[in-house]
Amino acid sequence: MAQGKSTDRAARERLRLYRARQTVHVHQVERRRRDNLLAIAAVVVVVTLATIGQVTYFTSGPGAPDAEASESASEDAAPDASGIETTGDVPSIEIAEGREWTGTLEINDVDLGIRLDGELAPQATSVFISLAREGYYDGNECHRLTSSESLKVLQCGQPSLDGPAAPDFSYGPPENAPDDGVYPAGTLAMARAESLTSQTTQFFVTYEDSVIDPSAGGYTVFGQVTSGLDEFVAAVASAGVEPADDGSARSDGPPVVPATIGSITVE
Repeated sequence: MAQGKSTDRAARERLRLYRARQTVHVHQVERRRRDNLLAIAAVVVVVTLATIGQVTYFTSGPGAPDAEASESASEDAAPDASGIETTGDVPSIEIAEGREWTGTLEINDVDLGIRLDGELAPQATSVFISLAREGYYDGNECHRLTSSESLKVLQCGQPSLDGPAAPDFSYGPPENAPDDGVYPAGTLAMARAESLTSQTTQFFVTYEDSVIDPSAGGYTVFGQVTSGLDEFVAAVASAGVEPADDGSARSDGPPVVPATIGSITVE
């Protein structure tokens, strides 16, 4: 009789241990499932933030175009025969003449040789040529430098309180935007706000190879720097971006060395 009780106790103990192991196993499976879901969510967040970060280089920050104004203005825009939507008095697309243009963009006494593509980006090239001929860019401060690992640009063309009145126009969508999002060193491209039809007067120069996520629509490539880029980098870009107000380093803001457009010639 005592042996039977001992056997029962052993059986109950085995049952208790089995159930305990089962409970631990269930908890482990649930934890792995939860950890996997959290890992997937973290990857999605990182990718989303990276995409938003690239887009916001040209849609926010110092001197960025007014996204709301551009979007509301584009509601009344109508596409012309080329598919470009315009609002306001946009320079005629015929100015570019569908041909290649050459000239000089002077920044801080550094002469950058430039080539403009009036065939692949006729509207943006026409706008740039028209503003350059009017002297709109003369004396304009290039207000924004980026120095992140994937984006190295100087942005210019922001309306100045001391300069001529900002032209009241916008146009888009982008022309000749790279499908792969790669903007080689020396690329001249139009900046814009979030709206694809918000291009106005601002443009940027890539001083090193740069990559911008193309899923947001890209940016109009209208030309290329053909000479003087190394000298420009040494004189302006290499000094980097001004620190934030609290003294911390940053990769997007006014350049340490003020960059001013002296003149632009095209022919």
